[in-house]
Amino acid sequence: MVTVLLFIGGVVFVAIGIALSIALHEVGHLLPAKLFKVRVTRYMIGFGPTLWSKKKGETEYGIKAIPAGGYVAMVGMYPPNPADGSVRPSSTGMFQTIATEARSAAHEEVGPEDANRVFYKLPVWKKIIIMLGGPFMNLLIGVVLMGVLLMGFGTAQATTTLADVNACQVAFGEPTPTDLNNCTKTPAAAAGLRPGDTIKSFDGQDVTNWTAFTDDVRASAGKTVPLVYVRGGETITTNITPVLTARPVIDANGVAKVDADGKALTVQVGFLGVGPSAAMVRQPASAVLPAVGNNIVQIGGVVFQLPQKLVGVAQAAFSSEPRDPNGPISVVGVGRVAGEVAAMEEIPLSSRAATLIGLLAGVNLALFVFNLIPLLPLDGGHVAGALYEGARRTVAKVFKRKDPGPFDIAKLLPVTYVAAVVLMAMGALLIYADIVKPVNLFG
Repeated sequence: MVTVLLFIGGVVFVAIGIALSIALHEVGHLLPAKLFKVRVTRYMIGFGPTLWSKKKGETEYGIKAIPAGGYVAMVGMYPPNPADGSVRPSSTGMFQTIATEARSAAHEEVGPEDANRVFYKLPVWKKIIIMLGGPFMNLLIGVVLMGVLLMGFGTAQATTTLADVNACQVAFGEPTPTDLNNCTKTPAAAAGLRPGDTIKSFDGQDVTNWTAFTDDVRASAGKTVPLVYVRGGETITTNITPVLTARPVIDANGVAKVDADGKALTVQVGFLGVGPSAAMVRQPASAVLPAVGNNIVQIGGVVFQLPQKLVGVAQAAFSSEPRDPNGPISVVGVGRVAGEVAAMEEIPLSSRAATLIGLLAGVNLALFVFNLIPLLPLDGGHVAGALYEGARRTVAKVFKRKDPGPFDIAKLLPVTYVAAVVLMAMGALLIYADIVKPVNLFG
């Protein structure tokens, strides 16, 4: 029962966190719109039937039944049809009709008093600020949560205290012997090292960093050197000889390199047969922005490869293939991961809390990156439209042509509807996959 309650608690925590992130995303649009005097008629969280709403001033604030996003409605999102006394410039074609109807809907609430309070009359830079306000809010939330995670909880880092001492020397790619008492001992086992020992010096050099210690060991194959360690408060000195062994070549992303035939590349290095314990180490404020940047780059890589990743998700969902743990997941998948983390009673509560905060930080950074895609109905699509408007007005000014006026982004609505259908299909696929073939992050 406790495990179930913890699972539910983790899901609820992340659900509330995502709901607040969406609400603040829309605040990011709302505040600059009001600052620039655009009339905002509605601020809504969710879609579908309205569950609750309250009008304050000229804006109706509310919550809708389907918690799948939110929106801010501003008058005059699209410029009106040109009125020159001639026939309607759009034809009876489906796409043109869609654009005309969108313009009509955008102006149905515009009264004479709103003539200078419509969105389409704003300067380009103000339009961009309003549309980037939402993604920027998600970025800000991500930075704050990452700061809480790194500065408050810290990150797991290898210490100089041993967690593992391998009993047997095993060649790369070979299985571990079943009889650990009848094998060639590792240098660490032969020297009498045990889990819990803390390495103090190697070959006369103080050991304060596991990575530097590993580099020294790898460079000392076949060389007998003094090793000083502490066990139970007692300082012990011994001699140890790293053996030459093959180890895989690891790239900057922690992935083993392979040759053209898919065979793992190896390098001959010194080896002792020990592994470090980990401890949470709080990071300075200077580490937050680089960590955020690394996350954004990784998320951007996933977004860039999204079509390919989704093919893999579909194959896994409708076959026996496993899910890619580094692939995209839906809100359902995020909730499931949060529940599993919260229910891991064998992990300290602080570590579980840190993981949930990191999960919410990742969600907000993903929303930041995804909303910058220059495709309607995403915020990046509106930004792209504003930039195009600014570019063509600049060209007209340089060549002393007539100002072409605001760019009618309603003409792109047919593409928007196609993109919206595609996005909904992607979401449905991810939700289905997260139900029938969830990502296994914990083995």
